[in-house]
Amino acid sequence: MNIPADDLNRHLVLASADDPAAVHISLVGNTYTILLSAEDTAGRYSLIDMFVPPGGGPPPHRHDFEESFTVLEGEIEATFRGETVTVRTGQLIQIPANAPHQFRNNSAQPARLLCICSPAGQEGMFREIGVEVPSRTTVPPKPEAAMLESFKARAQALAPKYKTEFIPPTH
Repeated sequence: MNIPADDLNRHLVLASADDPAAVHISLVGNTYTILLSAEDTAGRYSLIDMFVPPGGGPPPHRHDFEESFTVLEGEIEATFRGETVTVRTGQLIQIPANAPHQFRNNSAQPARLLCICSPAGQEGMFREIGVEVPSRTTVPPKPEAAMLESFKARAQALAPKYKTEFIPPTH
């Protein structure tokens, strides 16, 4: 076996979602804190702490990378290829690349997820279209209609760059 030499240009990363220097991004009714980015992992994966208040969650979509969600607190309803399952604290779901999916917090309590995207890159889209908020548990502001339309237009325009496709809802 030929294992490459240690890359001394890479460093240990210590991250905390509650670090005062952490960047928290409001997006699609959630607050995302990027714990590890492409820069931290040589592009191998990203790790995102997700605060999903009641009613939060992204629209139906698919993308060209693997994604997994571990529910740390609360629960979400995940729809994968049209089938909906409830994912509770301590459970994990894995979404294969290119598969249509979405999740939503239909409970009355906030949910907290850890999301891994592999390879990394999706966190770049979050940074480009999201709005910075003060903390990991900041409830995202309710966007006005004009702001929502602007957000949707930016997301659609950036989707090809991040190998993402938004899918019309089925109902």
